[in-house]
Amino acid sequence: MSEPLYDKRDVSRARYAVAAVFAVHGAVTGSFATRVPWIQDHASVTAGQLGVALAFPALGAAVAMPVAGWVSHRFGARTALRGLLALWTLALVLPSLAPNLLALCAALFVYGATAGMADVAMNALGVEVENRLGKSIMSGLHGMWSAGALIGSAAGTLAAHLGSDARVHHLLAAAVLTAAGLAACQGVLDLRPADDEEPPRFALPPKSALLIGAVGFCAVFAEGASLDWSAVYLRDVLDTSAGLAAACTTGFTLTMAIARIAGDAVVNRFGAVRTVRVSGALATLGGLLIVVASHPAVAMAGFALLGLGIAVVVPLAFAAAGRSGPNPSQAIAGVATITYTSGLIAPSAIGSLAEATSLVVSFGLVTVLAFGLIVFAGVLRTGGRESARAGAPTSTTTADPRP
Repeated sequence: MSEPLYDKRDVSRARYAVAAVFAVHGAVTGSFATRVPWIQDHASVTAGQLGVALAFPALGAAVAMPVAGWVSHRFGARTALRGLLALWTLALVLPSLAPNLLALCAALFVYGATAGMADVAMNALGVEVENRLGKSIMSGLHGMWSAGALIGSAAGTLAAHLGSDARVHHLLAAAVLTAAGLAACQGVLDLRPADDEEPPRFALPPKSALLIGAVGFCAVFAEGASLDWSAVYLRDVLDTSAGLAAACTTGFTLTMAIARIAGDAVVNRFGAVRTVRVSGALATLGGLLIVVASHPAVAMAGFALLGLGIAVVVPLAFAAAGRSGPNPSQAIAGVATITYTSGLIAPSAIGSLAEATSLVVSFGLVTVLAFGLIVFAGVLRTGGRESARAGAPTSTTTADPRP
């Protein structure tokens, strides 16, 4: 294991640089999400066809993410992130150009593939900064992603309100975000492999990543189910108005964002394992409130607790993966693939189960998975540490101080 060449001030600056990268990544997602109705009309696809097309980003990410570790190893972390993030920001333009369903599926596959690889690269660098600082920062970094998504969606909402062509909007957004991303990448750590052995270009995740990924799977399944079905739950099960149903989803996302921003302080105080166990207890309580609710206020409180409980789990899963073996990027890619898969199947799984039984039963499944966070939180205790606060850097890479 090689010692870093950066001093504490350099690492602190790198923390803000990688936080800006997370915000740029989130802004791309927010920019795209707000223009989906325009893209649907432009491609002349039905709601069912759009649902099929929207599965392709996750498919593209799942296919491409195992390659990200090799790219970082081959070109160095800074150069790899610079290239992958630029590909992701530029890929924002593709979906709005698609004239039909086939082209839209292809565009979204590329969009998802570039998103996933950039996601792996930036999370690996975030874990490295966390290890060198000796304290948890991953929750805050994911909070910056949420902030970027909010900014991107706000700009997209304004563009939609003004009736702008999404092709023009996304071209301008891609140009701005590409420039911002390249500028942010200048400040990240430039990590180089410590040995001459090159990993395979496509590597399956290590076994340790499978266990950690299972914890992330539980959290992302609950997140995907809540984001897509919370408003429907209030409308169909509790017979609320459309406005109140929408407010429930807003409350869920708000508690997630707040918890992520505040999460690092909690993790630094109590450690990852205890934090996830308490988070799992809150999420389980939230799920139970949703299932037994006979009044909208009870269900809304349940969704808010669910968001609070699952918010920090995925950042901590990425952090644990980065400390679980000799190749952090490969382990993070494995966890990311599992969590992306969970996000892909959750909405349809909830819908299928609800059709066969009821939405109440569907969220009973979500509650069981939330309880799984309590049971399996111990797998996040990797490398002999519960969290980054307890030890020194564990990287197998060296930091190159060249700009």
